[in-house]
Amino acid sequence: MRSFLAALLVAFSLSGCAGYRIGEVKPHYLEGIRTIAIPTFRNETFQPRVEILLTNTVIKQLQQDGTFQITTEEKADAVLHGSVRGVSRAPVRFVRGNVLATTEFNLTLVVRYRLTARDGRPILGPVDVSGATSFFVGSDVTTDQRQALPLATEDLAVRLASQLSEGW
Repeated sequence: MRSFLAALLVAFSLSGCAGYRIGEVKPHYLEGIRTIAIPTFRNETFQPRVEILLTNTVIKQLQQDGTFQITTEEKADAVLHGSVRGVSRAPVRFVRGNVLATTEFNLTLVVRYRLTARDGRPILGPVDVSGATSFFVGSDVTTDQRQALPLATEDLAVRLASQLSEGW
């Protein structure tokens, strides 16, 4: 009886691991996808060269995540198409005594992406994802915003990679 209870206790304690999986945890609709091609994103804003920065940051983030291998369109299982939809800044903090002078801004970057199979069949999307950062204003707001842009693209790339690899 004692050995039966011990075996039952061991079986019961190991049953909690039944739902765990080792390795990739991709969503069901991406189970067959191992390689992704990422052509340069389209820029629908007036911010120059933001599409190159964003494409490179997304590629680096997906390589760091390791769920998908980045390759050319001819060899890829799926293609990630993206377009930069908006780059905006909003004032956060003002100078004391002068509500017209801003000392800190929030910078937000919005991208719409879709994932298609090699044959053009839609797999996911279109989905909007955004990234944000804040920056303090010095003598030139445009230069300060341009310097904060890589931080916003990195935040956006982390969110996009998370949505692709984990499904949320």
